[in-house]
Amino acid sequence: MSLESRLLHVLEPWRHVPAWKVAFSGGLDSTVLLHLLARLRERQKLPPISAIHVHHGLQAVADDWVEHCRAQCAALSVPFEVRHVQVDGAASLERAAREARYAVFAELLGQDEVLLAAQHRDDQAETLLLRLLRGAGVRGLAAMPVSRSLAAGWLVRPLLGIGRAELEGWARGQGLGWIEDPSNRDVRLARNFLRHEILPRLARHWPAASAVLARDAEQLGEADALLGELAMLDLRTAGTPAEPDWLPLPSLQLAPLQALSEARQRNALRHWLRPLTLLPEREHWAGWSDLRDAAVAAAPLWRLAGGELQRAGGRLWWLSGAWLQAPAPAAVPWGDPAQPLTLPGNGRVWLEGHVPAGALQIRYRAGGEVLELPGRGHRDLKRLLQESGVPVFVRGRLPLLYAGGRLVALANLPQLQVAGGAGVRLHWQPPTGGPGLS
Repeated sequence: MSLESRLLHVLEPWRHVPAWKVAFSGGLDSTVLLHLLARLRERQKLPPISAIHVHHGLQAVADDWVEHCRAQCAALSVPFEVRHVQVDGAASLERAAREARYAVFAELLGQDEVLLAAQHRDDQAETLLLRLLRGAGVRGLAAMPVSRSLAAGWLVRPLLGIGRAELEGWARGQGLGWIEDPSNRDVRLARNFLRHEILPRLARHWPAASAVLARDAEQLGEADALLGELAMLDLRTAGTPAEPDWLPLPSLQLAPLQALSEARQRNALRHWLRPLTLLPEREHWAGWSDLRDAAVAAAPLWRLAGGELQRAGGRLWWLSGAWLQAPAPAAVPWGDPAQPLTLPGNGRVWLEGHVPAGALQIRYRAGGEVLELPGRGHRDLKRLLQESGVPVFVRGRLPLLYAGGRLVALANLPQLQVAGGAGVRLHWQPPTGGPGLS
């Protein structure tokens, strides 16, 4: 089967999207991809094709590369767009450049549009080795998928099943020219070291090494998908709705997780935590064991990169953003009770029903508060919150309504009707946490 036919076969599921946008560096791989698409367009009905070139400004000849790419696209009648980025390579120049590129791609992708990237089979083999040496788990070793979501659209790599040698042979046969980035020869960079020093030696002993490694990555991708399905099954019972239902935080019931094996616990939690935080290295999972096995009366927590897990009321709760800092202890005056009141670092409140007389304030627990409840006498607030099932980490930030210096209502707990506060309800919309949890 010809290279064009194989490319068209991979792209078949994406034939009816609004647009195909090619990540066009001007190197061998993206040059072949763009020319193949241009040839297919002559006899196949394809989505509109355009090219995006990201100018990193890392090479003195980068401006020349732009003009090379512009000329290539003009010759093919392909719309061409250049985006300039600033690369902060304090930690890893290679990683920073990649992140800057994909930020541009994500910004430019419209709804359901497809970004076509030209990574090939040898790139896949390099990625697998690189991640293996960095200690990646099954998901990391699955390396690059053929497709994944990206912003409002999709990232598709249609050349992953094709080796670099075949792409170069096709390009030379067509008389194509391409850019050779001198940084690709710098073996101080990990990927270049594998490409130029390690994989050629492997290929001398195992000629099909790159193909085998790429196939291994594909199989690991299937294994990761199966682990994801298992995690969803295990999380189904643990993901029951939480009480109180007004608390907008991700949470899991602890008991169903404790019934699983250690390996299945970690698998389920990795799946659940992945959209919330960077996952910990394997040696740091002792924090999960400490959290899980702490005494019932304890208030353990497990700190992670994006927040922390706490245990309360038989559940695990994910706290991030505003939840990681206690609200300022100072009282917040409420001048216009007809309008909702925004609380610094603690969401907002509003009133329903009769507004009590006197200057209104929102305060927080300071300790020792006593409530007078109709028919129940004077009761300690701390004990009442325990009886009401309010998690420990919420109690210190639960808004309390004071009128004329007297406590008249507790937020979101209408069952605790304070004597003298009849007819008023204090509603609280707590903060949702960090990015992505709104």
